[in-house]
Amino acid sequence: MTNRPFKVLGIQQIAIGGPDKTRLHQLWVELFGLEVTGTFRSASENVDEDICAIGAGPLRVEVDLMQPLDPDRKPAVHTTPLNHVGLWIDDLPAAVQWLTAQGVRFAPGGIRRGGSGFDICFIHPKGNEQSPVGGEGVLIELVQAPAEVIKAFAALAGD
Repeated sequence: MTNRPFKVLGIQQIAIGGPDKTRLHQLWVELFGLEVTGTFRSASENVDEDICAIGAGPLRVEVDLMQPLDPDRKPAVHTTPLNHVGLWIDDLPAAVQWLTAQGVRFAPGGIRRGGSGFDICFIHPKGNEQSPVGGEGVLIELVQAPAEVIKAFAALAGD
């Protein structure tokens, strides 16, 4: 599959959910020393999250500590220990178009602005009859990399 019209540049984020993000905050911020860089609340995504970071430059990884706004509603961001992994993508629209043609199932919502301000979309954890390829149990977030991240990764790769 060398005709892929996009590149996966690296890990953009890891999102971790629990019933109360206070416990997550204690581990990740107080004990591990991650920096809180922002917050995000969304009723439609049923999430209240602290956006944290570790590393710098193109190696900076976002760690989202999430709790549900309503534990009885979906999506249930607190029911799995690792909610999703985010990947930097150099050309998100091309990736979505090509992956869709390959039978990849995307979660509802299409490409949209995410909590950190980047365009995102999600590959569904499970395939179905119409789109048989899914994340094999993992929700995968594809994140449009900004120009400076694309340039930095190209420099690291020697492109």
